[in-house]
Amino acid sequence: MTTSWSDRLQNCAELPANMDGIAMKKYRREAHHSFPRDLAHPAMRVFVNRSLAMEKIKCFGFDMDYTLAVYKSPEYESLGFDLTVERLVSIGYPQELLNFVYDPSFPTRGLVFDTMFGNLLKVDAYGNILVCAHGFNFLRGPEIREMYPNKFIQRGDTDRFYILNTLFNLPETYLFACLVDFFTNCPRYASCESGFKDGDLFMSYKSMFQDVRDAVDWVHFKGSLKEKTVENLEKYVVKDPKLPLLLSRMNEVAKVFLATNSDYKYTEKIMTYLFDFSHGPKPGTPHRPWQSYFDLILVDARKPVFFGEGTVLRQVDTTTGRLKIGTYTGPLQHGIVYSGGSSDIVCDLLGAKGKDIIYIGDHIFGDILKSKKRQGWRTFLVIPELAQELHVWTDKSAIFEELQSLDCFLADLYKHLDSSSNERPDISSLQRRIKVESQGQQPKQGDPDFPLPSHLDQLLWGNPKAFPGQPKNIVPPACPGSSSGPPPSGTCPEHLTREASRWHPNQMPEPPQLAPLNIEKQRLYSESLLDDRASHPISRGEPRHSAEETHFGRLYP
Repeated sequence: MTTSWSDRLQNCAELPANMDGIAMKKYRREAHHSFPRDLAHPAMRVFVNRSLAMEKIKCFGFDMDYTLAVYKSPEYESLGFDLTVERLVSIGYPQELLNFVYDPSFPTRGLVFDTMFGNLLKVDAYGNILVCAHGFNFLRGPEIREMYPNKFIQRGDTDRFYILNTLFNLPETYLFACLVDFFTNCPRYASCESGFKDGDLFMSYKSMFQDVRDAVDWVHFKGSLKEKTVENLEKYVVKDPKLPLLLSRMNEVAKVFLATNSDYKYTEKIMTYLFDFSHGPKPGTPHRPWQSYFDLILVDARKPVFFGEGTVLRQVDTTTGRLKIGTYTGPLQHGIVYSGGSSDIVCDLLGAKGKDIIYIGDHIFGDILKSKKRQGWRTFLVIPELAQELHVWTDKSAIFEELQSLDCFLADLYKHLDSSSNERPDISSLQRRIKVESQGQQPKQGDPDFPLPSHLDQLLWGNPKAFPGQPKNIVPPACPGSSSGPPPSGTCPEHLTREASRWHPNQMPEPPQLAPLNIEKQRLYSESLLDDRASHPISRGEPRHSAEETHFGRLYP
């Protein structure tokens, strides 16, 4: 009989006797204190958007590429970039493109390519344009508004806008910028609004985009990308010695399956390399073939179609790698490799319902959204970039705290105004201060352009000397379980948020409790500030620091 996750947790942790339900939940939340120190690293942590009872999970599903098989960066992206350029040259593009060298610091996932104007866009979840680059030229606010009057795009217009949302898209993201930059600066070509001209020949950005997409698909499915990867697996694939142990432990409490879009021959070589150890799950145990770790192996899944109508389920001849004739209609058999199929077929073979399955993958659309919305599977998204994001939030926590304090103070200046108010506060110096903080700069003490630091700090921390008679009306929140007063500057792991998109209490404290300020004193204070109508850099769409001149990925304060 298999034990549940909660039973295993109790046995391993040696829980105190007579713990009630509330104490048990609290103990589980704080159980990570006994984990090794390296698990506190952002890359080793798991964040949840909602509670998930792991003891109810009956099946663990895995994607292969960029999930079990992590490709080394930038080596793998450079290989894909070079092969794509070679393919473009072979179909008629200029030989000069062969001089391009992949720069891993430029592209980032999630950018949008505008096939009408040839721009790479960084937009928020609502379609507002944050950054716009034409080739390697980052456009300013007025230039952006000439093409996008509202600095806004319809993300749902997939005929025009293409979202580069996978790690496989990084090489082509950089290639789009290279091509636009090359044709814009090459004297043989004349730039037009929607493309380039060479005499009587015209090439639109849309046709260039389609050529690149076709070249990328050719490299992946017909070219030598997989062949070159397999020839030098140590160079391109990360080999984790803990992988066999992970899958072995999962298989003790649930079924484990593999569903990948890769073909069987490539999957066989990659997985054999990942499990190529002299021992089994633990040192001293005998070696096991990679197939033994899975209850179901499915290749050529064709996700996201796999989560809808799917394809015909066929059996793979593991000796030749070819597909056997006919549709497979039998029961689940251990050791058999299947091709195609659908998520419904997987549920039937495993004897599980949608919510019994958690699927782990790297593709936000193909792995996560479709499996959740169409089948109700639980999902686990692998986001390598999150480690860097968390590092930025931690490293720049003081800046984020200051920005939030400024934002709260700005809100307090306005919130007591009503229809009877005839004057508005002068916020120009606040805006300049926000701009400086967002750029990570430190204003010089006594700088006449920045009279805020000394006054604002006194106001925010309730110093009555800031304005005589002004009460201590702003109380900074304390981290739960800590002493009162301003939160300390370190990390507070025991109170880490459960959602990756929320803030750590020490990094981004809750908004201060603001008591009403006297309107007349607000007006007097505002009049004492300099009248410089500088706007926030984000609102202007301008780069916030020099690094943005050349890199999309470095858009942090």
